Amino acid sequence: MIAFIADIHANWEALRAVLRKIDEEGIREIVSLGDVCGYGPAINECCGELRERGILNLMGNHDLLLKTGESCGRSRSVDYAIAYQRGIITKENYDWVCASADCLRTEQFFACHGGPEDYIDQYLREPPYALDESTGLFVSGHTHMQVLWEKDGLRYLNPGAVGQPRDGDPRAAYAVLKDDGTAELRRVEYDIDAAAEAYRNAGFPEKFWECLYRGAGIGSAK
Repeated sequence: MIAFIADIHANWEALRAVLRKIDEEGIREIVSLGDVCGYGPAINECCGELRERGILNLMGNHDLLLKTGESCGRSRSVDYAIAYQRGIITKENYDWVCASADCLRTEQFFACHGGPEDYIDQYLREPPYALDESTGLFVSGHTHMQVLWEKDGLRYLNPGAVGQPRDGDPRAAYAVLKDDGTAELRRVEYDIDAAAEAYRNAGFPEKFWECLYRGAGIGSAK
């Protein structure tokens, strides 16, 4: 079995809960679909854990911003978090983020953070997508919304977000590709209070962590 995680966004409590559950299930192969960086304070804890486990990370748009130092251009919240993380990340973790691959193709699936037209920053919101049968299972993140879709030989999987779900369910999200080729979406509860305390202790404004209780994006009314 293979576990897919995405959009951790430096939320250590959420990542720790997901990895604990994956370990309990005996899953040894894990792929991170990108955006370990952004939005949260625990960049070194999250990167360090994935790095020590030898988990492959695919380049996300927040990861790329941390790598390049460029401005997001569409969100001051993103720029705030990335600037904070660039100020505290260790060299080992920074180098690991910078080495993230754009995509991953195997006999079982093709994966990236965004979509087939832009591996890093394309939002795939509704199927069908620009896929064909040769793609096999297409897996991506970025939207923070879980999707499991199959029609006419086309298959798409989005595991949702570990660190900042945006579907009204505050539980951390991930997905599993089973040995028989079927996929499952999964959720796990985590200590949001502890996560919020870490944000507060790091000086993050309230909007960065209050949304975690609602399973919503930063500044979202939902």
